[in-house]
Amino acid sequence: MKRGLKNLLLLALIALAAGYLGKYHPAGDSLAVFRPQIAVAILFLAALLWIASARWWALCGIVAAGVALGPIFWMSGAVSASGRADLSLYQKNMRFLVDDPALLAADVLARRPDFLTLQEVSGANMAVFDPLDDIYIARQFCPFATVGGVAVASRWPIVAGTGFCAEADGLAAMQVTTPKGRVWVVSIHLHWPWPKSQPAHIARLLPILGELARDNAGGPLVIGGDFNMVPWSDALSSIELASSTQRIGPPHVTLTKLQGWMRVPIDHVLVSGGDGSVQRLERLGSDHYGLFARFALP
Repeated sequence: MKRGLKNLLLLALIALAAGYLGKYHPAGDSLAVFRPQIAVAILFLAALLWIASARWWALCGIVAAGVALGPIFWMSGAVSASGRADLSLYQKNMRFLVDDPALLAADVLARRPDFLTLQEVSGANMAVFDPLDDIYIARQFCPFATVGGVAVASRWPIVAGTGFCAEADGLAAMQVTTPKGRVWVVSIHLHWPWPKSQPAHIARLLPILGELARDNAGGPLVIGGDFNMVPWSDALSSIELASSTQRIGPPHVTLTKLQGWMRVPIDHVLVSGGDGSVQRLERLGSDHYGLFARFALP
């Protein structure tokens, strides 16, 4: 039994280590999605090995799990750097078959964010914009996959000619003029991770985000999206680097699968300067929780 526990621990340690290799192969990021679960499994095996008097193996497992979970717990305490909150954004994957889009519209009207970033915008839920038209005077919608398109909306006016789509790549963007100056607002919906097509998808979007980041006349960037990837992945780091933004707030679980056994933080808000906080909102008929971000821009 002791040998079996050691073998299981060794396999778990290999899987944990492989999850840090996303820079070299996208399979690493796919394993990183399960980093907390793998670390907890390692702690469980370490406890059994401690009881079985395999103390050295148990200590190795405890240290490895601590190294993996420490940064995640640190992220969970992330708060605004300055406490300022000049602007706000409502991020939501609406679910393309949502039964009643009026629930989301009512919540948006109650909170009055400056910006909306939406995914899975379809014919079934496009009615969400009807009660918002008078307030959200600027909007950019872009078709995407069979589950629906992506959209951005703003209370502040669009800079003429700046709205655009990354054709078939799940990105909608526009530049708006706020009381704080011009801001690029971007909505992103990424494909599922490797072995699905997310790596190639990100590779196509990075040059676009880099161009927006270099557009100094256009001011800072605000990005909301369903990234289908966890915040400690190399994939999300590459997006932050290309766009010169930082994810704000703690990594909220926004999607649950397998009757709640799989809980993943895959919806995020990224802003220039990384100064802000995020709270999780209700599903409102979607399979994703929403996010409400308050932030200040440099």
